Amino acid sequence: MNNGTMENIKKEKKHSLPKGWEIKKLGEVANVGSGNSAPQNKKLFENGIFPFFRTSDVGQIRKGFIGTSVNYLNENGIKSLKLFQKGTILLPKSGASTFLNHRVMMLVDGYVSSHLATIKAMSKIVDDKFLLYYLITIDAKDLIQNIAYPSLKISEIELIPIPLPPLSEQRRIVSILDKCFSAIEQSRNNAEQNLKNAKEIFESYLKGVFENKDENWEERKVKEIGNAQTGTTPKTAEKENYGDFIPFIKPADVDFSGIGDIRYDNEGLSEIGLKKGRKMEKNSILMVCIGATIGKVGYAERDISCNQQINSLTVKKEFVPKFFYYAMTSKEFQDKVLLEGKGAQATLPIINKTKWENLKISFPKSKEEQQAIVYKLDTLRIETQKLESIYQKKILLLEELKKSILQKAFNGELIMDN
Repeated sequence: MNNGTMENIKKEKKHSLPKGWEIKKLGEVANVGSGNSAPQNKKLFENGIFPFFRTSDVGQIRKGFIGTSVNYLNENGIKSLKLFQKGTILLPKSGASTFLNHRVMMLVDGYVSSHLATIKAMSKIVDDKFLLYYLITIDAKDLIQNIAYPSLKISEIELIPIPLPPLSEQRRIVSILDKCFSAIEQSRNNAEQNLKNAKEIFESYLKGVFENKDENWEERKVKEIGNAQTGTTPKTAEKENYGDFIPFIKPADVDFSGIGDIRYDNEGLSEIGLKKGRKMEKNSILMVCIGATIGKVGYAERDISCNQQINSLTVKKEFVPKFFYYAMTSKEFQDKVLLEGKGAQATLPIINKTKWENLKISFPKSKEEQQAIVYKLDTLRIETQKLESIYQKKILLLEELKKSILQKAFNGELIMDN
């Protein structure tokens, strides 16, 4: 943190603080240090029982305390490492977590990565929970000097200004915040569960459609339902291949918000480029067929072209295209894709066009029944999206409420009714 930033924050805080409060530097009220370099020998993690906390562990936690880790060291692994005790506050100080996923957590006994700053409150001056709550309000972007490589020095962290009331007032504020945040956390948990339930309503109905088939359904290979194609990429070195004549779809553009939608405005082909690529007509179904997102499905609402990581199906006129989009998102079909894809290569799941177009897909013989199912699924998706939007907004509002309460707390404006 540069001195200008430090002074600005101090002036702002001093102007608004109540009588009896003062501004202290973090280094004056806490011992600030750093964790240990991670052991490089993998054998030191075998059958480990002692948690080794990294920035990724801190980024996963929301409730304030961190007690579990992805990595555990064995007795040989901890021989030369310092143990950090319960009550130590962890602050990411280097790497992307510092800038993008800034979190502050209070540690339960364990060992700590050197990418984390360790902060132990001087108990006679500052309550450790009070300090934790305040550090949650600090935006790492205000502290970082070089955005190109986001990192913080211990000396910079020690300069963080702390608004400090008397110890008894600190504990009163902590008591109020504990109660408020407990209630907020419960409300958030409820909203998240409701959000999960809303998503599961649609998935459950979709699953039921394909589990409760009767004699009016049949099964055919994908290639018997329409024209199956794999995309291709015109040479990028030839600039005339690219333009805005037709969207050029890549895996990241498919189902980009989780409802089968396709992003059309990222990159396009020129008319010349399309002649070297492949055109997929409006109402085609696209599926990512390689990599971590294998099986991701999108529904093209306009003519497009795509790269070789995507297979497409343009259904015959005797069928309802949107039905086969839903069929390909069903667990029944997805399981077939994953089984075939993982069997091809252990390290990189992939399913080529020949195998994909020979997968079988179930559907009602009647076009009218296909249309009826699509109507029900479309209607249900719209309703569940409305519910999802309500719960997502509630979660955002709860986060804003937490910020507002913290701001009041450290401006000395927090009053709790008896």
